[in-house]
Amino acid sequence: MDHLVSPSLLAADFGNLEKDIRMVNSSQADWLHLDIMDGVFVPNISFGFPVLEYVSKISEKPLDVHLMIVDPDRYLNRFRDTGAAVLTVQYEACIHLQKTVTEIKDLGMKAGVALNPHTPVSHLKNILCDLDMVLIMTVNPGFGGQKFIMESYKKIEELREMIDSGGHDVLIEVDGGIDTGNAAKLIKSGVNVLVAGNSVFSSSDPAVTIQRLKNLS
Repeated sequence: MDHLVSPSLLAADFGNLEKDIRMVNSSQADWLHLDIMDGVFVPNISFGFPVLEYVSKISEKPLDVHLMIVDPDRYLNRFRDTGAAVLTVQYEACIHLQKTVTEIKDLGMKAGVALNPHTPVSHLKNILCDLDMVLIMTVNPGFGGQKFIMESYKKIEELREMIDSGGHDVLIEVDGGIDTGNAAKLIKSGVNVLVAGNSVFSSSDPAVTIQRLKNLS
């Protein structure tokens, strides 16, 4: 399949979210990525449910929601009700990961699991068959604008081998320091979904940047 582009709203203009969301609507982006942070699992706070509901009303792209929160099971129904199409939880935050993943899928959403940079992909060996996507964090989560961790390429290649050798239908998503300079190599390494924040919304023409990310091969 062709790779997908999911611009991260965390890097958008919070004073004019509607303008940036409508830009994404009219662009070649496939999804719209939202990072939900609680100030506990990561040292930052981002969108709450009122903002997510607002975004859901305006966005014409499927909402790709990444939960960087403790005890995400408490809120799975609410994220479904506020428009999440893909819901990704952190491996490190889930005590009963298989149960969480099953509930996400039972609620009608695609289920993803995110790995922090220090977490080996081997930890997902026994749950890959239940997943729709794995998100490899290529920076330490919690803040935008960080430098891409170069060791991520090996991690992605290892995960791609695990997925392909097991015959699993699982997407690989990457988030953190993604731009037109490293995106092609990431795709070659086995990535299916590119999350890009600062490189899109800080560019002189965000729609053109999305187009460039989408047209890479």
